Order: sequence, then C-alpha cells, then structure tokens
Amino acid sequence: MDWETFIKTTFDLIGFKDYRLEVKPQEKHASLFIYEDQNLMRESLPSIVESINHLIQMVAKKHATETIFLDVNNYRQERENLIAELARAAAKKALATKEEVSLPAMNSYERRLVHVELAIHPEVRTESMGMGKERYVVIKPITDGSEKGSPAVPASETDTEAEPGTE
Repeated sequence: MDWETFIKTTFDLIGFKDYRLEVKPQEKHASLFIYEDQNLMRESLPSIVESINHLIQMVAKKHATETIFLDVNNYRQERENLIAELARAAAKKALATKEEVSLPAMNSYERRLVHVELAIHPEVRTESMGMGKERYVVIKPITDGSEKGSPAVPASETDTEAEPGTE
C-alpha cells in the first residue's frame, strides 16, 4: 500500500492544502503537519487523529497489508508526554496518601503507556479496571512486603494493542 499517496489524497479531498507529510513505512509511522485552520485543528485534533487512523486500519485490513500510525501536528507525542507526566504525578500522590489513585478512562494504548511508565517504579503497581471505553488505570502503593513481588503490570493485563483508536 502506498500510504503517502493515500494520505495526501485523503487530506486533499478533505480540503486541506497547506500541510507537510513525512511517511516512514519501515517504522510504520507517518507525521502530518497541517498549517492551516489552526482553530479547527485545536478543537478537533483528537477526533482527527482517531478518525484518520481508524480509516487507515480499515484500508490496511481490506488490502491485507500492514497498517501505519499517522500522527497529526505531534498530537500523539504530546499526549504520550502528558500521560507519562500524569502517571508519575499519580504515583507520587499514591505514595504520599498511601491510597489508590484512579486515572481517567483511557484507550488501551494510553493505559499501556501508564503501565510501562510505572513498571520500573519499585513502590507502586498498576492495574486496569472497568470495561470497554470506561476502562482506566489504578495506581496502588505497595505498603508492605506482601506485594513486593507483584508485577507492575498484572499477568492478566490485556492492554497490548499498539495504537490508539482500536477499541
């Protein structure tokens, strides 16, 4: 699949003209920077990223080819940084209060980022709770020796999807 042509054609048909596209098929990643209509981009960026990636996944499935992830205006990178920061702050709060801290509902990719960020933290463990779109991460302080051997990500954890928007 020629993802560069597909993405350019799609965004041309949507009506965007002022953009830059970088496709790295070997990394299964593409970056699109849209320079026009910044108000629309600010308001709709999460929906745009989720929708275009859903479309890419559908096309890849139909053509029996590998999919790529398209990041628009660095949304994914900024979101990953925000989630990592949120995870670290929640871990500090859990340790300070000695109580569980629940994060907001997240997609599987974002929950996985939290688990990975805190996996090396020796004083907390993480667990996903809830169902479907309401699934969220709970950060639990390890308060005694009984939980020290617990993995940061439980063996039953199913947050293994690689990209957002696949739930």
